[in-house]
Amino acid sequence: MEFTFLGTSAGTPTRARNVTGLALCHGSPRHWYLVDCGEGTQHQLMRTRYSVHQLRAVFITHVHGDHTFGLPGLLTSASMMGRTEPLDVIAPPGVHRFVRSVLENSDSTLSYPVNFLDSEAADFEWQDDHTRVTTVALSHRVPCRAFVFTETRLERQLDKDRLQADGVPPGPAWGELQQGKDVLFDDGRLIRSDDYTRIPRTARRLVVAGDNDTPDLLEAACTDAHALVHEATYTQAVSDRVGPWPQHSSAEQVARFAQRVGLPSLVLTHVSSRYQSAPGATPNIRELAAEARQHYEGTLFLARDLETYRLQKDLTLTHLDDEPKPTSSPEGPAEAPPAR
Repeated sequence: MEFTFLGTSAGTPTRARNVTGLALCHGSPRHWYLVDCGEGTQHQLMRTRYSVHQLRAVFITHVHGDHTFGLPGLLTSASMMGRTEPLDVIAPPGVHRFVRSVLENSDSTLSYPVNFLDSEAADFEWQDDHTRVTTVALSHRVPCRAFVFTETRLERQLDKDRLQADGVPPGPAWGELQQGKDVLFDDGRLIRSDDYTRIPRTARRLVVAGDNDTPDLLEAACTDAHALVHEATYTQAVSDRVGPWPQHSSAEQVARFAQRVGLPSLVLTHVSSRYQSAPGATPNIRELAAEARQHYEGTLFLARDLETYRLQKDLTLTHLDDEPKPTSSPEGPAEAPPAR
């Protein structure tokens, strides 16, 4: 299970950071998911291995523009590139109306069906062959959701000794059992996959949260999660000055929550554009990681645009350095390496 940040800035982009977007795949990028689609997301995708032809579903956390303004452009570009496969768009009703209005008022049509699904529906659940997705309501100025991604297609190991002892010879039936399928033999016996296989590892679970000023709302979802991607728009000192109305979380808030619930890995993103990257500049983006580290002992990362992370089968979260990253930008040197 891998995910790549297409944007890590809050509200507005900077010269080094785009607004919110995250690409998530299970296994290979041939089937991947997009969480949020701020303006410029399709440009960021051109710098990755992800193709809009293989995009399986889009998940939008809430209606704000830094999470949605790139969606009409991405959908129409996919059409111009010849996409024909249906696409699920899971989003609040306001996003559905927004996209339809843009398409209608720009004389745009799509070459493929778009299935709009209401992310705010009670007991929402979405599933494909690899992943089950549920939601958690968050606290923001508008209705907002976190998406919980849980893998469903885990490898099974055959109990070969038991199969042979019970008279099930090696052959195609073993392959079907290993795929989780029950097998009916000609003699009327029903051989159940669950009786002759086991799943040797835990299903990986990743929580990707939208804007949220109350991390505690994620307690139930994070109790058995292995990694959380959560906004850290401000340091605590700046958050205190911004005001008390429901809006965003500080790095300290999120870190304290993650420590309290025993979350193994935490990735901070959606950082205010006021935080700069250049050494000595203030306020500096490195302050967020430093603040979080004071309150959290698990694996901690401060996300950067186009960085990729992998939630391994052993449930650890690692940062992949398989592609070189720029060492400088017009805004100054790239952000600090992830905090660990």
